Amino acid sequence: MLKYHIEFQWYTEYGFDIPDCQNVHPAKRQPTQQRNRMEMSLDAEIVPASHGRAFRMKAGECVLITNTHGNQVVDAWALSASDPFETSSLDHTRSINSNIFFVSGMSLASNRRRPMLTMVADSAGVRHDTLLCPCSSELYAQLGCEEHHRSCTDNFHEALSEIGMDVPFTPASLNLFMNVPVAEGGTVDRVPPSTSPGDHVVLRAEMDLILVLSACPQDITPINGAARMPKDVSVRIVDSFPAGDAS
Repeated sequence: MLKYHIEFQWYTEYGFDIPDCQNVHPAKRQPTQQRNRMEMSLDAEIVPASHGRAFRMKAGECVLITNTHGNQVVDAWALSASDPFETSSLDHTRSINSNIFFVSGMSLASNRRRPMLTMVADSAGVRHDTLLCPCSSELYAQLGCEEHHRSCTDNFHEALSEIGMDVPFTPASLNLFMNVPVAEGGTVDRVPPSTSPGDHVVLRAEMDLILVLSACPQDITPINGAARMPKDVSVRIVDSFPAGDAS
C-alpha cells in the first residue's frame, strides 16, 4: 500500500498534533485541489461548495474535515455499511451525551443507540450544532426562493446515489462548524461560524459506515459567514488517530 506522510507542523500550527496519522488510503483519492501555505504531501478530496460527497470508512479510520476558508458549515450523516436503515440520530446523540451541542470527545449515536463517529479532535474547540434541520427545497421556498435552490437534503441523496445507494428518508444532520447560540428562553439564532481558515475536526469511525458530507448551500442567512457565500471543504481519511493525542 502506498504510504503518505503528513507534514505534522501544519497540524500543530492549527492547534493539535496527529503524530501517528501517517497513512492514507489512496484508492479513488483525487489530487489535492487546495493546499495550505506549508504544502502537504498528503492528497485530499474536496467537497465542492453547495454539493455533497459520500465516503466509505472502516471502523477505526479517521476523517479529517478542514474548514478551508473558515466560514463553511458542513452537514454530516453516517449510515451503517451493513444496514443503511441504521443511521446517525441526533435525538439519541443528545440523549446519550446529555447535551444539545456536539463537542470533542462526544460520539454521534445511531438510531439504535450505537456509537458511529467520535470526535477525537477539534482545532477550534467550538460547539457544533445538533438542533437545526438540513436545509431543503421547502426551506428555501419559505425564504422566498422562486427557483430551485441546492440544499443539504438534495446533497445527501445525490451523494448516496453516486455510490449506488438510496434511502427513502433524510435523517437529521450533525451540523459541523455551525454556530447556533441558544438563549435562556430557548430561542436559537443563526450567526457566522467562529472558526478560522484551516480549522479542523477529526472524527473516528466506530463501525464500518458511509459518511455523507454536504458543504451547505445556504446563501440567504449568515450561517456560512457574513458574505453568504458557500465554500469548498477538504476531506482526508487516515488509518488512525491515537486517543492520547485527541484534543
